Amino acid sequence: MSDHATFIWNELNTHDVKTACDFYSSLLGWRFEEMPSPDGIYRIAKLGDRPVAGVFEMKGKHFEGVPPHWLSYIDVDEIDKRVAAAKKAGATIIRDPFDVEGVGRIAILKDAVGALIAWMTPAQS
Repeated sequence: MSDHATFIWNELNTHDVKTACDFYSSLLGWRFEEMPSPDGIYRIAKLGDRPVAGVFEMKGKHFEGVPPHWLSYIDVDEIDKRVAAAKKAGATIIRDPFDVEGVGRIAILKDAVGALIAWMTPAQS
């Protein structure tokens, strides 16, 4: 069953992963599991056995000056077509669609009013 057009994931983007994980662990009881990703180690926050969010470490020159922030993901079908349509409708594409093995195809954009959002076509399970 698809969650098309609904929010399906939240991700904290931060330069200080340890402090962020300590904060949410101590206050909300989240525990973190590490998984390898093309950009380094990605952390999955879990409450019990349920994944509740991700933590992405912003490192490298292209993240200099980018403040920590939460990024929400919306499930979309046919992401490449949706991103092309979004661009025509006034979106700015921050990162063209890319694949994350076992997760899905993701794009990051600013919508027509400049709000940052991620769109994802989940991998078939």
